[in-house]
Amino acid sequence: MDNSNVTYLTLAGHVELEKYRYVYFVMVLTVYLLIICFNGIVIFVIFANKCLHEPMYIFIAALLFNALVGSMALYPKLLTDFLSESQIVSYEACTFQSFFINTYALSEFTLLSAMAYDRFVSICKPLQYATIIKMSTVRKLLFCCWCVPCCENSIALTLTFQVKLCRYRLNRIYCNNSSVVKLSCGDISVRNSYTFFIFVIAVFPPVIFVIYSYIRILHVCLQSSKDFRRKALQTCFPHLFIFICFTVTSCFEVINNRLESNQIPHIFSMIMSVENLVIPPLFNPIIYGLKMKNIFNCIKKLIQENKTNVILSLR
Repeated sequence: MDNSNVTYLTLAGHVELEKYRYVYFVMVLTVYLLIICFNGIVIFVIFANKCLHEPMYIFIAALLFNALVGSMALYPKLLTDFLSESQIVSYEACTFQSFFINTYALSEFTLLSAMAYDRFVSICKPLQYATIIKMSTVRKLLFCCWCVPCCENSIALTLTFQVKLCRYRLNRIYCNNSSVVKLSCGDISVRNSYTFFIFVIAVFPPVIFVIYSYIRILHVCLQSSKDFRRKALQTCFPHLFIFICFTVTSCFEVINNRLESNQIPHIFSMIMSVENLVIPPLFNPIIYGLKMKNIFNCIKKLIQENKTNVILSLR
């Protein structure tokens, strides 16, 4: 759909929007506010407490910050669409939304890999940890975790802008590069090849590295004391659980985008398409806030201090 030299796309993936628009709006707004609140509290606690200024906690804060950025790319537009009569988006805004969402996903993989490396060195090479994982090393890893995905997606963005569209209806509730490119009536083989290449280098190396890291960690744990195993599992289990869930849902989304099978119910596809922007941002801060004892104690201290301040102000 063209209007005054601006190309608009229709987001046609919503399920019974006319009937449930206000229910959707309240549910999604609640989830978005909880994401901001939960992630914001843990990030604030980590940076406000010097005892948490260690690589492991810095990586956790970076992971939660990445979730906030990814959520900002989805939820404001989604909430606006729920209350709008027509769910349209300009081609430029659509490509930039897909850029930020894809960058969030790729950065999540690199951040989780960096966290696996931190746990690997901490458990398998404890005497060398201080010399290997220095704060300067952490800063370099975080720079790579965001810079590399951003550069990869910038090339994809450039290729997407070169695509000439002949259809303007996306069967989705948000913009996705693969879906946008399928609206083209020209040759998209180069764009598809590059997307597949990015998927391979973004997913397989982190997965292989995490598997290798946890095999080594498990080997060390089996040779160590019961107390050491308990502490190691306490720090590793949340990360491993989050990584597995994110990898499985990301692979499903990529495969589903390419196949677009009619055998998969549309509502299930839509739920799975947003899962990585709902479950990890919502539950990661809860998992780390409850499982990581130092973070949990600092959150309890913060809550108790706020309670005391409120009581004193009411007197």
